Amino acid sequence: MLTALGLLKERRFLPLFTTQFLGAFNDNLFKTSMVLFATYQIFNDPATESNFNALATGLSIISFFLLSALSGQLADTTDKAKIIRIVKTAEILIMLLGAAGLLVAKAGHTGIGMFMMLTAVFGLGIHSTFFGPIKYAILPQHLKPEEVLGGTGLVEAGTYLAILMGTVVAGWISAEGAAVTVLVVALIGWFSGRQVPPAPREGAVLKLNYNPFTASWRLIAATMHIPRLFLAICAISFFWTIGSVLIIVFPPLVKNVLTADERVASMVIAIFSVGVAIGSVIINSMLKGKISAKYSPVSVIAMGGFVVVFSLLARSWVPAADGHLYGVVEFISQPRSIPVILSLLAIAITGGMFVVPLYAFLTTTVTKDQTARTVAANNVVNSGAMTVGAFTVLFLIWLGVSPEDMMLLVAGMCLVSAWIAQKLHLACD
Repeated sequence: MLTALGLLKERRFLPLFTTQFLGAFNDNLFKTSMVLFATYQIFNDPATESNFNALATGLSIISFFLLSALSGQLADTTDKAKIIRIVKTAEILIMLLGAAGLLVAKAGHTGIGMFMMLTAVFGLGIHSTFFGPIKYAILPQHLKPEEVLGGTGLVEAGTYLAILMGTVVAGWISAEGAAVTVLVVALIGWFSGRQVPPAPREGAVLKLNYNPFTASWRLIAATMHIPRLFLAICAISFFWTIGSVLIIVFPPLVKNVLTADERVASMVIAIFSVGVAIGSVIINSMLKGKISAKYSPVSVIAMGGFVVVFSLLARSWVPAADGHLYGVVEFISQPRSIPVILSLLAIAITGGMFVVPLYAFLTTTVTKDQTARTVAANNVVNSGAMTVGAFTVLFLIWLGVSPEDMMLLVAGMCLVSAWIAQKLHLACD
């Protein structure tokens, strides 16, 4: 990774890294601001809060399922830098709507404000659907083969550091401050996106299929017949199913189980983001630039173990007095706070170590003119898996399952991910 950091001096990588970083920061700042605003200032019921988070998660991923095939085709038949510029222009318009929604809800018109914010979340999902394949597919086009894993690790680490910053900022600024910030960052991202070097089409011109269902089916069929791609996509999908469960459960868990305020909630999500970034750096150093899944099975098994530890710690947590929520200082002063924080950090580090090499498989297994479609196929399957995860959470909430027990479901899913990753390791390494 130390060698890979040199890429940050190169125009063939820095503008893309910056654009991706700002986009991830902005996306997370807005979504976290919305979720914390709804959780702490609008709703007052754990089930309702989880249902809202599940709805927001579903809206943010449905476009991946419907439009990933088209986005992959466009990215493989059009200059990727041109698409980046179009996408970043759209982000400004989306953030105008989202910022207005925050302000309207803050003014007391919660119904229309929430509708505007959720519409913006859906728009951000479309934004990410068209940008997602490019941020990985462009790397083999601009980087040398031995630089791809390092570049992928930097993109992943930068993404989670951006999520960290967006999460922290969301927990500490007002709704008005968030509305202004997302617009400013969108404008800066628009300028950085214009600096990305051209990445023209490689290979034959594609005939675009605009039917989301047949296009998705053909895209997946054309990709999943390759054994190591099939296994890598399945492993990544299980990882993001786990991620969707955690995303939905964490804010209500922090409020209702750890009895802490929104700043602690943002700190918890930030700790998770830091951990994934650390894991990205660690695995790149361990593999020394080689694309391999040999550490993925043990990494995700360790992740499952730390999830169980976190669940046990949550069960023994001493709640705050009725009507009171712990602030950051109070939370940290609690006897079990350090083990809770360390278990969360360990979950994230091992998760980062698991998933980063799998993304590198996607961009190096196929030829350069197929990379965007490969990433898009992965996004389609991932979004379907995350949707299953979201509906599973809703069903478990309906059954009365507690957030602590949902952590045990996550631990079981980690074992399935380990089995798939082991099959990938045996097939490829």
